[in-house]
Amino acid sequence: MRLLTWIFNLTLFVLALGFAVSNTATTELHFLPFGKDALWSAPLVIFLLLFFAAGVVVGLLASVPTYFRNRREISRLRKEIKLATRAQSTTTERPDEVAMPPVNFVG
Repeated sequence: MRLLTWIFNLTLFVLALGFAVSNTATTELHFLPFGKDALWSAPLVIFLLLFFAAGVVVGLLASVPTYFRNRREISRLRKEIKLATRAQSTTTERPDEVAMPPVNFVG
């Protein structure tokens, strides 16, 4: 299974490298709020990498509240289990204290 993972990662890297090498033409990026003078020239692969990284950051930031909410819930449930275990251990009777039902020998 590890070998398949390495092969998959290597294949993905080679494809990404081929994409980067084949898209080296300079591209201009215009950003409207700053006017027509706001121009950034760079290879297309740089723009793609920057926007991909920005998307990853935004996605991770969007998942942070859910992450902390789940951690809080897990902590609450662990405390609940601990309290239930303590309550059960204090109410459990020892085997020598358990009342045995009367035995009825009918002969």
